[in-house]
Amino acid sequence: FCLFYERFFLRLNRNGLPKCPEKPERHCSLFVVTVVLSATRTTFKNACNVQYRRPFGCAVLSIADLLAGDSKDDLVLKVYMCNTESDWYQIHENIIKKLNARYNLTGSNAGLAVSLQLLHGDIEQIRREYTSRFTHGVSITRKLGFSNIIMPGEMRNDLYITVERGEFEKGGKSVARNVEVTMHVVDSSGQILKDFISFGSGEPPASEYHSFVLYHNNCPRWAELLKLPIPVDKFRGAHIRCEFRHCSTKEKGEKKLFGFSFMPLMQENGRTLPDGTHELIVHKCEENANLQDSGRYLKLPFSKGISLGNNSQAVKTTKESFWITSFLCSTKLTQNGDMLDLLKWRTHPDKIAGCLSKLKEIDGSEIVKFLQDTLDTLFGILDENSQKYGSKVFDCLVHIINLLQDSKFHHFKPVMDTYIESHFAGALAYRDLIKVLKWHIDRVTEVELHDHIQEVLKAQEYIFKYIVQSRRLFSIATGGQNEEEFRCCIQELLMSVRFFLSQESKGTSALSQLQAVFLSSFPSVYSELLKLFDVREVANLVHDALGSLPTVMHGDESLQAVKLQSIGKTVESHLYTNPDSRCILLPVVLHHLHMHLQEQKDLIMCARILSNIFCLIKKNSSEKSVLEEIDVIVNSLLDILLRTILEITSRPQPSGSALRLQFQDVTGEFVSCLLSLLRQMTDRHYQQLLDSFNTKEDLRDFLLQIFTVFRILIRPEMFPKDWTVMRLVANNVIITTVLYLSDALRKNFLNENFDYKIWDSYFFLAVIFINQLCLQLEMFTPSKKKKVLEKYGDMRVTMGCEIFSMWQNLGNLPISISSQRNERTPSEKIKKKSTTPSGQNYYALKYT
Repeated sequence: FCLFYERFFLRLNRNGLPKCPEKPERHCSLFVVTVVLSATRTTFKNACNVQYRRPFGCAVLSIADLLAGDSKDDLVLKVYMCNTESDWYQIHENIIKKLNARYNLTGSNAGLAVSLQLLHGDIEQIRREYTSRFTHGVSITRKLGFSNIIMPGEMRNDLYITVERGEFEKGGKSVARNVEVTMHVVDSSGQILKDFISFGSGEPPASEYHSFVLYHNNCPRWAELLKLPIPVDKFRGAHIRCEFRHCSTKEKGEKKLFGFSFMPLMQENGRTLPDGTHELIVHKCEENANLQDSGRYLKLPFSKGISLGNNSQAVKTTKESFWITSFLCSTKLTQNGDMLDLLKWRTHPDKIAGCLSKLKEIDGSEIVKFLQDTLDTLFGILDENSQKYGSKVFDCLVHIINLLQDSKFHHFKPVMDTYIESHFAGALAYRDLIKVLKWHIDRVTEVELHDHIQEVLKAQEYIFKYIVQSRRLFSIATGGQNEEEFRCCIQELLMSVRFFLSQESKGTSALSQLQAVFLSSFPSVYSELLKLFDVREVANLVHDALGSLPTVMHGDESLQAVKLQSIGKTVESHLYTNPDSRCILLPVVLHHLHMHLQEQKDLIMCARILSNIFCLIKKNSSEKSVLEEIDVIVNSLLDILLRTILEITSRPQPSGSALRLQFQDVTGEFVSCLLSLLRQMTDRHYQQLLDSFNTKEDLRDFLLQIFTVFRILIRPEMFPKDWTVMRLVANNVIITTVLYLSDALRKNFLNENFDYKIWDSYFFLAVIFINQLCLQLEMFTPSKKKKVLEKYGDMRVTMGCEIFSMWQNLGNLPISISSQRNERTPSEKIKKKSTTPSGQNYYALKYT
């Protein structure tokens, strides 16, 4: 057996072999353990053919030692026996603690051969991956109680009983007794229930249990674990009866009955036997006939510690006692009086308020075991008297929702979802849920309510699920009555949300924490609202809520990060993928992005959001709405995107390899977003962009900025050496954009408005563009050269023609340019070798 698991029971014959070789499924078991203890016992028969169980030996194996070794052979465990029988119940502990004086080897040839293998995965996965192990069947040794994570749909009703010890009198004999305990499970009519006692996995259940017998010991200790898998319908009224007999090889080998104990499994009010150790009264009895009528002895007291039902007779003074420990693992029965009172609220309506208040004190595992029943109870109470219990029911619902956020109960979320979709019947609940939720949001500034309001905001996703499903049920039942009233309630609720979000706080404060909690789960509400409203309505509600956020960036840093994460989830939501709603949401998304980019904060998150925006644009590039979205993005973000790239590329790269990769990744994402935006821009977009500048100075700054960014993009180190396609794409975008911007140069910075710096920047970019190694097609293989020419043409020729055209537009100005540069005159018709600021050699063209 193992410390925290059921026992695996294997019967061996006198030769040490399995007693049932024809049933191989009884020879092995599947269970998860950290320390395994393996024990064997044998039986003997006296001359009168009466069987007794006697201790034989114990073998111990440490799983830690097993995992440390590489051997896959069978392990032979040494079998030890106690020097003193009274220590048998703790022999495994003595062996582990190496208390050598308390045990000895049973013999040099005695041993227990076991084979163990560590299997990874859940039961179903193991069945699939280790099919051969299950060919003949394998018993499953389950954990004592539920796992740390209770899986949805797990159904159990197991009562574990450990027969601990007893204290008995000599009974007029000169020596101590040889005590054997016989246990039965008896129903309300006094009939013994068949096959509801399990000694462990690997053996079929039995109808009675016999303890092993210790020789001449009036204070025997057994510590034997049993499982009673009693069905729920037979649990009420059932009791355990333990009979005590003196065993002797004399007196014809009879087992002489001298007493009994009993213990009911459930109180009359439905509460089951509490977990723990119970000291039972040993009632004197010498005739089996006296046990036939259970109605007689059930009126007697059974325990020295507790009494159940009407069992209130005085306990007679007795020195004899019998101890057992019980532990219930059930998804159907509860030992918790508060849970029982809540589930039976209709029986005691005067206790409803108290039951609701005590729900938070009930252990979470008890709540999730009765999740559906508990939720039915809450909404039943709400339907019965919403005015009196509305707030308390809401608080209980919030508590349960947040309970499922715990990793221990996280797997019960699907149970909650299934309940909402298939079992929830509260058609009127939405009114109270909206009302109480609004009441809490309107009081966010009240410090004394801070902790509770935080819990409410964490639960908003499921609160909205209940609101929406409740309204859907009401609409189905009434044909859509009170639709306008419902819309007004939602609008008023979200008005409270907008006011709450619009509040500014300096630094970290309780208010900013609440705003962060709300924003972190707000995007999960969108899909629920879409079940009742069209996409444009929901988009407007979300736009107004996100648009109400303060524009101040010097507040709580964590709030700013959560705000941006909420924007990111919005972009990733189904609401944003619809063009009708996207055009409403895009401005507010870009507004918050602009603020963060302007402050150079949360750049990684900003890059991810921008990438998602442009991925969606590329995917839907054929849609008419995309052209309008490009307009909005150009007006909102092009300028700040250029500045961001200039800023991050001018910083020194971090020294750590991880930070350096992160730096390169975020730079690459911003560059990709810029290229994607420029590729999507049409003639109209460029014209609108150029017309948007109010002054020539603004236009000049923009052109200098974009020319500088382009020079950065064609640096050799900007992309990995083997990224030829990316370089060609970038160059194609650059030359296309330069052709659009050339007109702006000619129209705004010639003749009397001539600006040397901007023209110099233009030609500088053009020349290093032409001299890029990746554009020297004569260095390519013929097939690669052909592919490039077919898709892009020779971009050097295109840029060279543009240079010539732009130079021609300068007229007589080249002389003044060359004099400013203090270079040779254009008439010398030569090519001069020069060096770029980045160290790249190129040939600057000179003109006549």
